[in-house]
Amino acid sequence: MTAEQETRELMARLSNRGIPLDFDQANVLRRAERTLHRWNELECGDGNEFASWTIERSEETGIPYLVTYPHKKESHRHRIPDREAGVKRRIEKLAKEKGLFVYYQTDPRGCALYVSPEPFNANDYTRGIAI
Repeated sequence: MTAEQETRELMARLSNRGIPLDFDQANVLRRAERTLHRWNELECGDGNEFASWTIERSEETGIPYLVTYPHKKESHRHRIPDREAGVKRRIEKLAKEKGLFVYYQTDPRGCALYVSPEPFNANDYTRGIAI
């Protein structure tokens, strides 16, 4: 399925639940979910036979770093763009414009983003629409 097809399918699902969004707005949500999902995967970490790596935030500043742990050398880190914060700002702006409620679920084993026209919380986020 192409990105355009995925966005149109998302528009239809949202419209069926009373959330009419145009293509660009639905695409913002679709791309945000993909970005957040990948971010969460990297926060959990990954690796191969030579090294492991993960995203870690500085405890003092909150700045994200990609930290690499080579199996036979010293670890190193480099600063990366804070894609999570940027995506969250875009989602909050769209939610405010459209009167939506959003839940960001950080476990990478499932959908990262749920929206609803009604308030919901961490205990019942699956009442929302999975993006």
